[in-house]
Amino acid sequence: MADTCDVVVVGGGHNGLTCAAYLAAAGLRVIVLERRHVVGGAAVTEEFHPGFRNSVASYTVSLLNPKVIRDLELARHGLRIVEREIANFLPSEDGRYLAVGAGQTHAQVAKFSARDADRLDTYALQLEQIADVLRETVLETPPNVVEGDWRAGLAELLRAGRLGRRLSRLDLPMRQRLLKLFASSAGDYLDEWFESAPIKAVYGFDSIVGSFTSPYAPGSAYVLLHHAFGEVNGKKNVWGHAIGGMGAITQAMARSASARGVEIRVEEEVREILVEDGRAVGAVTAKGEAIRARAVVSNLNPKLLFLDLVDPAALPREFIEHMRAWRCGSGTFRMNVALSELPSFTCLPGTTRQPHHTAGIIIAPTLRYMEQAYFDARTSGWSAQPIVELLIPSTLDESLAPAGQHVASLFCQHVDPVLPDGASWDARREQVADLMIETVNRYAPNFKAAVLARQIMSPLDLERTFGLIGGDIFHGALSLDQLFSARPMLGFADYRSPLPGLYMCGSGTHPGGGVTGAPGHNAAREIVRDFKRGRAGRRRG
Repeated sequence: MADTCDVVVVGGGHNGLTCAAYLAAAGLRVIVLERRHVVGGAAVTEEFHPGFRNSVASYTVSLLNPKVIRDLELARHGLRIVEREIANFLPSEDGRYLAVGAGQTHAQVAKFSARDADRLDTYALQLEQIADVLRETVLETPPNVVEGDWRAGLAELLRAGRLGRRLSRLDLPMRQRLLKLFASSAGDYLDEWFESAPIKAVYGFDSIVGSFTSPYAPGSAYVLLHHAFGEVNGKKNVWGHAIGGMGAITQAMARSASARGVEIRVEEEVREILVEDGRAVGAVTAKGEAIRARAVVSNLNPKLLFLDLVDPAALPREFIEHMRAWRCGSGTFRMNVALSELPSFTCLPGTTRQPHHTAGIIIAPTLRYMEQAYFDARTSGWSAQPIVELLIPSTLDESLAPAGQHVASLFCQHVDPVLPDGASWDARREQVADLMIETVNRYAPNFKAAVLARQIMSPLDLERTFGLIGGDIFHGALSLDQLFSARPMLGFADYRSPLPGLYMCGSGTHPGGGVTGAPGHNAAREIVRDFKRGRAGRRRG
């Protein structure tokens, strides 16, 4: 006999767990099905070498929404986040460096340009004003382009009106800035503000994180803005570390959900979405078990959901074609390494812990360097001189490594998810990993010798392990045609799918990727609304 519940959630990543917790709080019986042996999706912590643990894929905290933290009582369930002592550290091969954060940014930037130092406050203020307006939309359902009766159209018109009122708080010059941030490149935007390469590199790095693109690609400025939404412990634009790694976030979410009555099942891969009479009525596992539900919620990349798990006959042809064209692929190569000692940088020597060891260490001295890395990857499969962000979380969290030793996260770009000439990432991963180690070693000559062990995640590994198609950490590119009301498609930005009874709560919905919990929060609100109105599983209009 098939198991039954109110809602079955497919995928126990952070958004799936968030959605499940909110649904259970509303009195619904919820079952979460997770393919892997542990919940968390890409936000997990694992031991990769005896005594050494680290976040496997996602690796730092800032975008996790404060309302989600409060509502799910994550602190009560064990989550503790600490701030980096400085935000970012950019070493150069000529013996200089730039440190950003902790009240020293102005003096640091002035080493390279007094003019740039004088412009920092105005730049930050304008970006923050725009980010504040857009930050309010993160936990809202976007205006949805719908076809149906007048009531549905009126509801969306009211949502659009609320957005318009928010934007009207910006004066005309600031609206022009907003337009630039959505349509122009990060490189052009930063070139307009600053003249020195280091500060442009530090800020510009955010525009290509997780995106397989050049910082001079139109639209890349939005990704810079996307990363400005975050905060840690009530402080905006701050980055931090979850004690215990990123898995501490999702384990706290799982405890919160379980406390509300959610049943979480691991090693339960979903083979298909069960469809009867034109609506989703449950999920069928790889073991052949059917879990029937009044509603099904997917935390998967929408491309994976609709092309692999749903019978195409149950979906409109134009929707299937759109999903086939849904652009994924982030150019990311992820590594963890066990270290016998901290890196000693040529520009700032020493293996004794210093504030810059707690920072996001950016190996990419200029925007042009980043652009060339992209060009290399497009032509050769990976960058000859790659971009690496190095984090050493054990400087803030002693639980991750044995005493006196450390773990480091290497978030590396650019690599092409699809290698030329049909080459496999399985045959190239070690070669590229060597290159990433050598790249850091150019700036910290003791780094290579300090590596005791390493864990490698190529784009193919990220796809196989976490369902990140093309290694895409955002479940779909953050481009203008895949954002807001167009995420994942016009007419379906409200977390409902074309198949009645099937909802979406993952990063392929608004507001997009990052460990935010926002898509899960928003989807749960819409699902609860449908249940209260008796509309769960009914057709639109």
